[in-house]
Amino acid sequence: MHAITAGAGTEPHEADPSAARTPAAPRVGFVVSKAVGNAVVRHRVARKLRHVVRARIGTLPPGSTLVVRALPVSAEATSAELGQDFDAAIRRLRLVPGGGADDGGGA
Repeated sequence: MHAITAGAGTEPHEADPSAARTPAAPRVGFVVSKAVGNAVVRHRVARKLRHVVRARIGTLPPGSTLVVRALPVSAEATSAELGQDFDAAIRRLRLVPGGGADDGGGA
């Protein structure tokens, strides 16, 4: 997972005058390559990841941008396992309180 947080070189677009006044909502994108499986499997993984992130997006800093890359083992992972891995990743990235420790994970 990669993260870009507000203030890390991201400036509001000059054409949008309201961008400087209101903090942007966190954005999350997903990369689910063919290595994960066929189209059905990739879409299933993407749906699970969207569901996991939807429940946690309010905990991310405003203006942050995350890119989540699904590994091939995520094809067999449950939503609960993906959620645990996502939580561990955002703690490692120090995007939520209590971060910093390497919690393992792997899906």
